[in-house]
Amino acid sequence: MSKVPTTVITGFLGAGKTTLIRHLLAHAKGRRLALVINEFGDVGVDGELVKGCNDAACPEEDIVELANGCICCTVADDFLPTMQKLLDRPSPPDHIIIETSGLALPKPLVKAFQWPDIRTRATVDGVVALIDADAVAAGRFATDEAALAAARAADPNLDHDSPLEELFEDQLACADMVVLNKTDLVDAATLARVEAQVDAETRPGVKIVRADHGAVDIAALLGITAAAEDDLDARPSHHEAEGEDHDHDDFDSFVVNGAEAADVDALVSRLGELIAAHDVLRVKGMVAVAGKPVRLVVQAVGPRIQHFYDRGWLAGEARRTQLVVIGQKGLDRAAIEAGLEGVIG
Repeated sequence: MSKVPTTVITGFLGAGKTTLIRHLLAHAKGRRLALVINEFGDVGVDGELVKGCNDAACPEEDIVELANGCICCTVADDFLPTMQKLLDRPSPPDHIIIETSGLALPKPLVKAFQWPDIRTRATVDGVVALIDADAVAAGRFATDEAALAAARAADPNLDHDSPLEELFEDQLACADMVVLNKTDLVDAATLARVEAQVDAETRPGVKIVRADHGAVDIAALLGITAAAEDDLDARPSHHEAEGEDHDHDDFDSFVVNGAEAADVDALVSRLGELIAAHDVLRVKGMVAVAGKPVRLVVQAVGPRIQHFYDRGWLAGEARRTQLVVIGQKGLDRAAIEAGLEGVIG
């Protein structure tokens, strides 16, 4: 039997992975897809956003959520049993798509495809890394080599590799294709500079595709046939010594629960203030808005905040607000929760 191709979609927080997957589902062209969605946080936001996008291509029972745990750290406990269940079905999917959390290292996940129960039945068709062009242009998730060289000269004992830079570089180093997303937010000269920077971090021959709102032809993303599990030595990683047991002690994640928001503009304004004051990396979640029968989706990456209504609240579904907040270690949870009390009940 032929192996079931699997695409691993990685990328930093807010790069647009869920938007890309929604686009793939809407343009599946007859393929039966299964999704494995991993999130860093107790509430599954991304899974909620893809359900119902194209029930013919990916019915709800083929969407598996692995929440509150980095998939690359829980390979044996979570990922392998999930893959086995998908592959053991009488009619396995045509293609499996794995969306990792924004804090995951792709290489340990690719390595898991060497396990005996998996390697004869599935293969890593390709690792696709999503990059937020606007964020990289702002220097938020990229290494400033000149500044690092100056810092080394001034203090050779300085720990100059931040966790964010290492994650950024590891995700690019493992990629078979890079999607430079949100290109509509930068001008042509800036985009060329960002693309050159990303190209310097990738392996020779890796294709860089430009996109906005995750709109990439499914034929370009699926069918790469990289067999990445057989090519691990060509995919370097800062965390090689830590292997599958690395942790995320450099990051904090928590959920802010609330009732209804009386004023969406006030909520967005307050979020912007809190993000700036506490250097929050990511906020995402669902908000109940007073007087509105539909739920509000909030997505924030650094200072950029997006919000939209996605669907009506279902019968029997609790109208409540849940926001996942992610940042580097030391995030002041009490201050952030107190700051939101007045705007989400």
